[in-house]
Amino acid sequence: MKYITWLNEWLENYIKPSSKQRTYERYRQIIKLHISPALGNYDITEISVIALQRFITSLLTNGNKKTKQGLSANFVNTVISVLQNSLKTAHLIGIAPEYVANKIKRPKTKEKQVDCFTVLEQKKIENAVLNSKKDKLFGIVLCLYTGLRIGELLALTWSDIDFDKGLLVVAKTCHDGTINGIHSRIMDSPKTIHSRRIIPLPKQILPLLKSIKKRSTCDYIIADGEKPVFVRSYQRTFELLLKKLNIPHKGFHSLRHTFATRALECGMDVKTLSELLGHKNATITLNRYAHSMLEHKADMMNRLGKLL
Repeated sequence: MKYITWLNEWLENYIKPSSKQRTYERYRQIIKLHISPALGNYDITEISVIALQRFITSLLTNGNKKTKQGLSANFVNTVISVLQNSLKTAHLIGIAPEYVANKIKRPKTKEKQVDCFTVLEQKKIENAVLNSKKDKLFGIVLCLYTGLRIGELLALTWSDIDFDKGLLVVAKTCHDGTINGIHSRIMDSPKTIHSRRIIPLPKQILPLLKSIKKRSTCDYIIADGEKPVFVRSYQRTFELLLKKLNIPHKGFHSLRHTFATRALECGMDVKTLSELLGHKNATITLNRYAHSMLEHKADMMNRLGKLL
């Protein structure tokens, strides 16, 4: 059996029924763009460790189809996971005589650089949003004070806000995708079980949300009139806002990093921050924001030194 034949079988009968739509779509794209052209014509019984390792090396050196440059170690590790999962299943059900993908040498990954806005930049963004007549921009401020991911933000409905208790419930997310060939907004369960969480809202945020709700004609908090907003569209809106304010470009996810950094600067403990961000454990939070914590400690020590 050709490897590509098995990959299609594996996708439709092993991944699609048991995984999130987003995972299925990502795996399908990885197979289409990278695995199939390089390994698809191999007979599944002939795939060797050296063939797999050469493929991984090529991805790291010139795997980007557009720029001809290397792909990131994080992305290549996702490709390796697809290879290993598909080939292990093939071995378990007797299609492949042995499982060799476990011998692939994975590239080392680095913790992503935490990129956040300065206090001055944050104030400029907040002032621009609050002085704007576009209610949908308020999601930017909401992220700055809750640490929501963009998919979680755009999936929020008014029923997710408890105005009496001042709580926000994160129970779903959304992403852009394709359904029957049509660009669609796809609702999904949160990223992980730990992403389901309840976030206390700052008291200054509640009256602003109440005011927007009175004017809203949509079930979703962030909307264009009666229609919810696509992820890419909202990212673009944010990019244009930064450009208008002459603030250097940073991705939307930087709002989440900014929330975490400000929380640590205010003295919030790592465990509490981890729960608010929806991380699996505090170690993840500690590793990701170690630099911010070190700067905070240094600042505290400098303040202490002034007392001498």
